[in-house]
Amino acid sequence: VQLQASGGGLVQAGDSLTLSCAASGRTIGTSGRYVLGWFRQAPGEEREFVASITWSGDNTRYADSVKGRFTISRDNAKNTIYLQMISLKPEDTAVYYCAADTRRILNIYTRVRDYDYWGQGTQVTVSS
Repeated sequence: VQLQASGGGLVQAGDSLTLSCAASGRTIGTSGRYVLGWFRQAPGEEREFVASITWSGDNTRYADSVKGRFTISRDNAKNTIYLQMISLKPEDTAVYYCAADTRRILNIYTRVRDYDYWGQGTQVTVSS
């Protein structure tokens, strides 16, 4: 599985931004009915869970810090997931990584080690 994240940038506090992650290889919607999600890592910090979504899209999970502001979605026809972010805060500044948990279909886990494929990351910077 190859994951390509895009959409990062420099925005001001309160702005919105949408990240995309295109999956290829063992594509979603066929045999690859796995969980896809987003993590982020700020300078000097550990990588942390942001949000994930199951293949069907029926189950999503969010970190408490982004609930109500971030929305994860997926388009299996395009093999792509999205992270819509609104009301951005300076503390949302980080490199955002998309990740795939190819070992599960229905359940969402939030630990870094639960995800076995990772994209290259896209930088999101929120200025105050």
